[in-house]
Amino acid sequence: MAQGSFDDRDGLIWYDGKLIPWRDARVHVLTHALHYASSVFEGERVYDGEVFRLTEHSERLVKSAETMGFKIPYSVAEIDQATRDVVAANRIVDGYVRPVAWRGSEMMGVSAQQNTIHLAFASWVWPSYFDPAARLKGIRLALSDWRRPAPNTAPVHAKAAGLYMICTLSKHKAEAAGYHDALMLDYRGQVAEATGANVFFAKGKTLHTPTPDCFLDGITRREVIKLARARGYEVVERAIMPEEMAGFDECFLTGTAAEITPVAEIGDYRFTPGTVCKQLIQDFDGLVRPRAAA
Repeated sequence: MAQGSFDDRDGLIWYDGKLIPWRDARVHVLTHALHYASSVFEGERVYDGEVFRLTEHSERLVKSAETMGFKIPYSVAEIDQATRDVVAANRIVDGYVRPVAWRGSEMMGVSAQQNTIHLAFASWVWPSYFDPAARLKGIRLALSDWRRPAPNTAPVHAKAAGLYMICTLSKHKAEAAGYHDALMLDYRGQVAEATGANVFFAKGKTLHTPTPDCFLDGITRREVIKLARARGYEVVERAIMPEEMAGFDECFLTGTAAEITPVAEIGDYRFTPGTVCKQLIQDFDGLVRPRAAA
């Protein structure tokens, strides 16, 4: 399928319980989510026709909505099935799924307690998030001016739409300067994450990764920690200050879109993708494509 505007494609979208033509999946201009960011979403990968860790994503979607003060009118099992239905309807073998839940347009204002809660799923073929050639040698990250907020200032553990605006601002500025992405610090000045992925650093047989106390503990992040420990690596979750990056050998990002992406540069700090990155990429590929590994 030719890549074009996301609102003008062939295919089907699951929308409030029905599969409808892609171009008919519309919302009103006065939808609360558009004005007040009352929306949560997920990003899911399809490998060989199966959504990786589907139920974990569905559970997180439900929990994010609850954190944002609304209840999705479908069970986790129903959300799982809707996801499978939209993947099958669009004949996706290797691709991406975007579930999104949002408040509708019955009330316009900060208060929206009577608004209908909508749910939709789209699925499409989507290649590597970063340029494949860049990914093999390690991508370049700038340091963002924006910081991840404190837990008492924002719903930091929800995958909420509004939390991503500073990510967009950070990534746009980084790309304009010739970088692939940006690394964000948190409100304390500690290393947090990239704009859409968690970050790991390696020194010898030890991996260091920031404690996810003000950002998402990614599903891919958790899987990579399991893979690393199974390989005999020590994994330390802790506060990491920016200047500590000078002492690490390797660095990589993890996420549904990023999968495992080696990093060669973060601002003035340099890393050399090596044994750790290569081994974990291989192990992750075997995890998500077990039939190919067999």
